[in-house]
Order: sequence, then C-alpha cells, then structure tokens
Amino acid sequence: MRVNVRVNGEQRQADDVWEGESLLFMLRERLGLPGSKNACEQGECGSCTVYLDNVPVCACLVAAGQAQDREVRTVEGLADGDALDPVQEAFVEAGAVQCGFCTPGLVVAAHDLLDRVPSPSDPEIREALAGNLCRCTGYEKILDAVRLAASRR
Repeated sequence: MRVNVRVNGEQRQADDVWEGESLLFMLRERLGLPGSKNACEQGECGSCTVYLDNVPVCACLVAAGQAQDREVRTVEGLADGDALDPVQEAFVEAGAVQCGFCTPGLVVAAHDLLDRVPSPSDPEIREALAGNLCRCTGYEKILDAVRLAASRR
C-alpha cells in the first residue's frame, strides 16, 4: 500500500508499505529518518516517541497506515534547519546524552512537557518522562537538561 503523510512539515509518500508495518519502520526504513530508535517494539521504552497530530505516541505501536493523511513530527523535526531546539541543546549541554539510544524519545517527551507546562516541577518532569527508559544513567542529567530547557524557553 502507499502511505501519504506530512512528516516534519513536508509531504512525503511511502510505497510498498505492508499492512502490519509500524510507523517506526516506515519512518526509519522507507523515509530515511533514523532519529527515532527501535528498541523494545512493545511501547515500553519510549525510544521511538514521535508526535502524531501533535500527540506523543510510540511509533512502534502505530500501524504505518494509520498515519495516512496525518502529521508526524520526529526528533529531527524539532530542529529549525541547523539550529537545534532548546530541548535538544539542553540535552547536549547538560551531558544528558550517553549512548544516545533513549535520547530521541526523551527529547520528544520533554519537548511535549514544556509545551504543556512551561515551568514544570521535578515531580511533573519525572511523570512526563516515566514512559522513557534509559539504561546508561541515573536520570539526573536528563532532569538537569529538562530544567535547563525550561529556563531558556
């Protein structure tokens, strides 16, 4: 099947999509957007989080066909050309990026939080990021990054 979708502000088309294919597979393999990571394939780790019509979703759980005529924004789409989004900058500056596998999902989740709650408390940050797993850190630098991004927005 063919899927027409607006990705990061650009109309895109994916051909030969099979009915059981995930949005994550379509984004990474068919549309060349490797930012969202494929880790658990069960919606448990958050590494594949993207916006679907401005709502964060685990792209591994969304069938590619469900994106037909909809808007998808990936971690790549948060940047404005070469200028990183303040959340992306804060993750780099705070040292919240280690192996990088969880980073795209955490960045999208933090971006969504800061759009909804410009000055979140630590419990609000923890709750917003609870669906994202990191195997490298104790999460403190990630919390620092979200706090830093909040202070700059």
